[in-house]
Amino acid sequence: MKNIAASAYRISARGLFLLFFQAAALASGTPHAPLAGAQLAGSGTLRFLGMEVYQARLWVRPGFTPRTWAHQSLALELRYARGFSARAIAARSLEEMQRQQALTEAQSGRWQAQLAALLPDVAAGDRLVGVYEPGQGVRFLFNGQPHGHIDDPLFARLFFGIWLSPQSSEPTLRAALLAAP
Repeated sequence: MKNIAASAYRISARGLFLLFFQAAALASGTPHAPLAGAQLAGSGTLRFLGMEVYQARLWVRPGFTPRTWAHQSLALELRYARGFSARAIAARSLEEMQRQQALTEAQSGRWQAQLAALLPDVAAGDRLVGVYEPGQGVRFLFNGQPHGHIDDPLFARLFFGIWLSPQSSEPTLRAALLAAP
């Protein structure tokens, strides 16, 4: 009987240790891949007038090459340092997408409306992940939960091009994201 009680105590103590370890890893922001089989390629911080806007991480599968990023599955994770409305995120995204390619007024309006309806308002600490599937589109996760998708290959390529195309308005962040592979 004494051995059973001791075993139960060891199991409970081990279980509590594992629970504590997992909670500490989650709280510390230990990276986990939002795309099956992916590894962290690079990360960086976007700042505006010295203030942190978000931290970005790029997740890619083995064999990823930065030059052909638009032909490979990947995930981009943004952890926001401050709050923004979905409307503001959508408007800024469309401005950045147009740096890569001229869009018709109808196309721009449709995509901005889709993004504003799909994306959430974000607060400091929120995590938004976009998963890019070439030739298909993009699906979004908000704080780890599925949050919708846009099945338009051109939209998806231009959206991820905000961070990854040579026309990015943030070349330093682009270089940091594409650093590792």
